[in-house]
Amino acid sequence: MTDKRDADQTLLDAIEVLKRSEVGRLVKARIVQFGEMAKESSTELFKELCFCILCANFAAERSMKIQDAVGDGFLNLPEERLAQELRALGHRFPNTRAQYIVEARKHKDFLKATIASFNDGQALREWLIANVKGLGPKEASHFLRNIGYTEFAIVDFHIVDVLVKHGLIQKPKTITKRRYLEIEKTLRRIAQRVNLNLAELDLYLWYMETGKVLK
Repeated sequence: MTDKRDADQTLLDAIEVLKRSEVGRLVKARIVQFGEMAKESSTELFKELCFCILCANFAAERSMKIQDAVGDGFLNLPEERLAQELRALGHRFPNTRAQYIVEARKHKDFLKATIASFNDGQALREWLIANVKGLGPKEASHFLRNIGYTEFAIVDFHIVDVLVKHGLIQKPKTITKRRYLEIEKTLRRIAQRVNLNLAELDLYLWYMETGKVLK
């Protein structure tokens, strides 16, 4: 029977191979892109926040296409019109996502300053969860990763499936906040062993499941 150490090592070895491949170059480039995003204006940061709101229970790749199509519409379209756009573009939850985005606009002009006011990333994540409807731990972590924070894991079903496959966790029926943080702790341990931050590790694990390096 394969023990936990063997399971760990199998995953670690697979990551090390990817680090030395073209995937490693893509991951590094994506991390640089995330860091550049941190320098953008409040409105650009807000549009990235909208992307993460769209991603909840919906495919990231399809959300990226919707983000590109809607563009500045996230900033000013009336809720009903935005919902129509999201529906036409194939989003699974057009009405609720439009509602969340319109409600989040109260932070639009001050988002950059709000982010800068936090010295602690964990506290910022808690603020996002508490103050932006539609963001849970995963979506808040996704947003922060995409604007240059490297200390958070995006625990979605792709990442869970990798960990389950390697015997590192049992597949959860639901991911509560407590369970989310437990899985994040497991990922942090793996990241330390392969000399990566959580943002980098997420991209490698996502690639292992999907064959893609997305944002």
